Amino acid sequence: MLSAQRDPRTSARPPLRSQRSIFFGAAGLLVAGDAIFWTMLAAVQSDTGLAALDGPVHDGLVASRNPLATAVLTAVTTVTSPLWMTVIGFALALGWAAWKREIWRPALLIGAMAATFAVSTLIKHQVDRARPSASDFMLGPDDALSFPSGHTFGAGVFLTVLVYLLVAGRAKRTTAALAFAAAAAGAVVVALSRLYLGYHWLTDVLASMGLAFAVTGVVILVDGLRVSTGQPASEITARRRSDDHR
Repeated sequence: MLSAQRDPRTSARPPLRSQRSIFFGAAGLLVAGDAIFWTMLAAVQSDTGLAALDGPVHDGLVASRNPLATAVLTAVTTVTSPLWMTVIGFALALGWAAWKREIWRPALLIGAMAATFAVSTLIKHQVDRARPSASDFMLGPDDALSFPSGHTFGAGVFLTVLVYLLVAGRAKRTTAALAFAAAAAGAVVVALSRLYLGYHWLTDVLASMGLAFAVTGVVILVDGLRVSTGQPASEITARRRSDDHR
């Protein structure tokens, strides 16, 4: 009777091929995110490449302001401030832990948010880039440094990591793809709000998107390693033999 019982954590583990796909996807996010970030940093430091678009994009958005867009994007940028993202993330993680009685996934979310804040603060002080002109700020003064955008970075990590923790291995591929697309779209809207309201340059928010992809990739790798190392050796060997015979 006891031998017929299975550890629910083992039965819920994804197949070996699925794990490989997750690892490749995570590695792709990490590499792509790093490439985007370092490309933006090089452009900012050399004042070349996409940095040439910083001024025109800023001026164009300032000139296109209207009451409806201002109201919507002000609400977006207020809710996704680093402070509110931290509060929302911790509240969600605590509620998740209490309701589901699990620690790992809520801890991953909190760890990702904490890493985002630390990395953003470090890079800001290392790059030491000034914001656009304060006369274009729509929500009052902000003396923080510009590169990268903390709003975009934090929202991007929060949304993509949350989607991964909710749907990975639990939803169909189409559903998962749509969920990740929605998370990415949400991060883009946050980035647009920072540009529209006058607080960041284009390269600031693009670098932040790259960092968000990279952090999400790290989270997925960490979670995948935990799952794979938690499998019994006999189970992994059996699955590999099954794969070889197919």
